[in-house]
Amino acid sequence: MIQWYPGHMAKTRRILEKDLKIVDLVVEVLDARIPLSSQNPELAELLGNKKKVVVLNKMDLADRTISEQWKNYFARDYPVVLVNSLTGEGIKDLLSFIEAEGREINQVLLEKGRNKRDIRIMVVGIPNVGKSALINVLAGVKFARTGNKPGVTRGRQWITVRKNIQLLDTPGILWPKFDDEDVGYRLALTGAIRDEVYDEEAAACKLIEYIIEIDKTILEEAYDIEFDPDQEISYDILGKVGQRTGCLMSGGRIDMGRAASRLINDFRRGKLGSISLEVPGDDS
Repeated sequence: MIQWYPGHMAKTRRILEKDLKIVDLVVEVLDARIPLSSQNPELAELLGNKKKVVVLNKMDLADRTISEQWKNYFARDYPVVLVNSLTGEGIKDLLSFIEAEGREINQVLLEKGRNKRDIRIMVVGIPNVGKSALINVLAGVKFARTGNKPGVTRGRQWITVRKNIQLLDTPGILWPKFDDEDVGYRLALTGAIRDEVYDEEAAACKLIEYIIEIDKTILEEAYDIEFDPDQEISYDILGKVGQRTGCLMSGGRIDMGRAASRLINDFRRGKLGSISLEVPGDDS
């Protein structure tokens, strides 16, 4: 079982509870490939009646048809926007919703005889869902530090997104443990957990199993291999990937560790195509 809960995450929860009191709207960023697994199960409790919009980020890496299904799934409770924070796709839709909320807030203020003000928003999400990249594209410049390592964003700052939108940056948050092993593996495969705290070979084998459930030809075409999932276990298939990609040690032995890293990185970078590891209604 994968378990990862750095001490600073507990502090982050306390800060989040405090910051929620001073914002009008929360933007929750999820990984479009694993929307349920990338949700923080404690966030709903912390939000209470606070308004929220869901951003399904990294839409380019996920299956578009399945992402549309997830959009409908979450839209039952919250506004939802599909986003690619690296290209800016979907950002106009997100800003339109935020500005509409701002107008609604100011209308209430005017009716009470008070002055208009900027809407205050907050972006939250577990590590490596693209929260900092989203903040960057919203602000137009690189205010937030970004990287491929989970938990790289630090500090607390206000960012002027537009003249009428103020954004409070906060670190990503993750829950103490994963009660479901598949949730842990999905988070590991998408990079939400540091590579050092899980077995890459086991995770790569899980990825192979997930992909076979979708379409085994994804692996066969990507690596020019053939296999029978009814006759071969995922570890053997990983060996074929390693052999075809030159992950070899002296004597021609397959370096399974390198093969696992290669497969996982190919998935993360979209080299295997747009793949969703979760579909609505699949609680496994």
